[in-house]
Amino acid sequence: MTHTDHLADFSTTDDALVLASVSSKAEFELLNDWLHAQRRAHPDTKVEVLRLPAGDPPPGVVAQLVEELGVGEDRLVVPVRVFWVPGGLPTRVKVVGLISGRDTYRPPEVLQRRILRRDPSRARIVAGEPAKVSELRQQWHENTVGDSPRDFARFVLRRARLAIERMELRLLGPEYKSPQLITDELMSSTRFMEGLEKIPDADPAKAEEMLNELATGWSRFSVDLIPNLGRAIFSRGFDPRIDYDSMEIESMRRGLEDHPAVLLWSHRSYLDGVIVPVAMQENRLPPAHTFAGINLSFGFMGPLMRRSGVIFLRRKLDDPVYKYVLRQFVGYIVEKRFNLSWSIEGTRSRTGKMLPPKLGLLAYVADAYLDGRSEDILLQPVSISFDQLHETTEYAAYARGGEKTPESAEWLYKFIKAQGERNYGKIYVRFPEAVSMRQYLGEPGGSIASDEAAKRLAMQKMAFEVAWRILRVTPINASGLVSALLLTTRGRALTLNQLHHTLQDSLDYLQRKQNPVTNSALRLRTPDGVRAAVDALSNGHPVTRVDGGHEPVWRIAPEHEHEAAFYRNTLIHAFLETSIAELALAHAGRAPDGDRVEVFWDQAMRLRDLLKFDFYFADSAAFREHLAEEMSWQRDWEVQVAAGGDAVDNLLRDKKPLMAHAMLRPFIEAYTIVADVLCDAPSDVEEKELTKMALGVGAQYAAQGRIRSNESVSALLFTTARQVAADQNLLQAGPDLRERRAAFLHELRSILTDMDRIHEFSSAQFYARELRQRE
Repeated sequence: MTHTDHLADFSTTDDALVLASVSSKAEFELLNDWLHAQRRAHPDTKVEVLRLPAGDPPPGVVAQLVEELGVGEDRLVVPVRVFWVPGGLPTRVKVVGLISGRDTYRPPEVLQRRILRRDPSRARIVAGEPAKVSELRQQWHENTVGDSPRDFARFVLRRARLAIERMELRLLGPEYKSPQLITDELMSSTRFMEGLEKIPDADPAKAEEMLNELATGWSRFSVDLIPNLGRAIFSRGFDPRIDYDSMEIESMRRGLEDHPAVLLWSHRSYLDGVIVPVAMQENRLPPAHTFAGINLSFGFMGPLMRRSGVIFLRRKLDDPVYKYVLRQFVGYIVEKRFNLSWSIEGTRSRTGKMLPPKLGLLAYVADAYLDGRSEDILLQPVSISFDQLHETTEYAAYARGGEKTPESAEWLYKFIKAQGERNYGKIYVRFPEAVSMRQYLGEPGGSIASDEAAKRLAMQKMAFEVAWRILRVTPINASGLVSALLLTTRGRALTLNQLHHTLQDSLDYLQRKQNPVTNSALRLRTPDGVRAAVDALSNGHPVTRVDGGHEPVWRIAPEHEHEAAFYRNTLIHAFLETSIAELALAHAGRAPDGDRVEVFWDQAMRLRDLLKFDFYFADSAAFREHLAEEMSWQRDWEVQVAAGGDAVDNLLRDKKPLMAHAMLRPFIEAYTIVADVLCDAPSDVEEKELTKMALGVGAQYAAQGRIRSNESVSALLFTTARQVAADQNLLQAGPDLRERRAAFLHELRSILTDMDRIHEFSSAQFYARELRQRE
């Protein structure tokens, strides 16, 4: 770096005020050398210096700045600071500094001279964008509520610090981008204070306290430390190399250069919140502020995460002042083109499939956009998936009615320890094309801003599009395919050869539909790949391997079905429409004479309606197109459906793979159990009581063999089943309630009868393949 790289541009002025943030003798010497160089380069410019101490300036410094700013409106203000190049300090010293809020890359004063004697390149003076006093005064009048010379001086100090931060960002790279001074900026903002005054009994001091609670940011060290800590945690059990799509990353990089973004990620594990910053740092992408529940702010984790870009939210947003402060905080982040991040599902999916999107935080971002804070905001879908997870044991306990363990330091220790218990395979991160908020909400300040119903509908469509894009890029892995197959056998063990030849139809289907798959799934084409997949899931995680006979066999024991279901559920979206097509065929096949093709479509739409709380579907028109495409494997399928009976059975016999029983039976059985309980329950039965009764009845039916799978007996599935019942108006008193509940139960049992028929054809296909293999 040459000496001239340190020079500021004083050629446009004859009077300059340097605001120098230096706080040690070594830094002051660097400043003096820099000033000498400036004065030699610009002999006609008067250069004055005001030295700023670290932290908030004392009243005496503010008073001195007031005097200096009064010298003349054409005076140029130039902020400068000593920039210390990262390196040199022990990690333990930096961690302590990070938690305490100190600059973890600035060496202690006692070491600075020694460091510079050994390596002068470790520090340099950086100058921020200069501005005339008149320009700064105009910005102050336009944006703040200040009205005194001291307020103006504090505004200039904030502008100076932000100018330096922007210059350092250019040196460090986009992954170190971080907002500063959020509380000070908002509390002095005209927009913020005017809005606060409209809230009855709003207290500015209380609002400032809330801002400090929300305020977050990164030090340079935390940007480096947190991803490294995250990588150290998941590398205990996972391949440390995350699987990315490089083309997606480059497309995302271009988008982030033009607009702020909200990263909305799928959520299956606590590791997700760790993986996102790792992915951003590894690919040199700007970091994102991550929203998290205040329950995660415990012990040393609170300050550590807060200074690593985490925004802790209160569980209840019922305080109007807090809601207003949060809305303005989000607006500030968006306006300054910083990125935000949270799970679109709001919480971890304990079942493996995607949960419905939550719109709460998204509404605040939409408000910021409609207020004109940004020309557009990108909603960046992020798919995070795993070969395996240790949390499936916890999720199985929830399904059986267990309670969630509160987060604590002890909980964190056990969570990290569990990562090292065995090899969990690989982590896959995908960044599909972003969704434009402008496309769904129209121009900022448009008519939708004042129409709450239209705004909510647009947000729902927007959020569902994000979720749909996540599903489309999530790769299907071997764990899901193997689990789906073994769950259909009801505990019966399969040989390696049986596993291999049965999986091929599913792989053919995925290839035909061009679904993304992992390398582990591709390797299922070979017996060795199948062997690797089932062995990785063995020892009850959730597959049990049985040795000692002629050859090893693999099964899923009843007590492990809930864990296996988690993996199976991660891929249902890929087989959902074909499963519905099968059920609609079976239903039409047993329909009485009439327009059986119309019956097929009516049943398909009915199944879509019943399953809408568990799965994502395209809109009605697109859904029909997709099903028509699914049926196109048989050119004259409508003719055969119209014929009914044996013709429809032949259609099903010829279809490969048959998936309805493997993918949807647990959900329909769970609905059936709840419907059964409702037939004898009062109209106003409470949710907890309904779940308790359903768990009891489900356990009885599983013991009697009246349901095919223990995984149907799940508090998690019963929660959705209750939503389905509510949607069918079966949870409120009304005329003929008992009869309507009984009719709904009969309808669900009829669907299960269709599944039994499909399962018979699937079993016949299995034994036919067995026979061919033996020949």
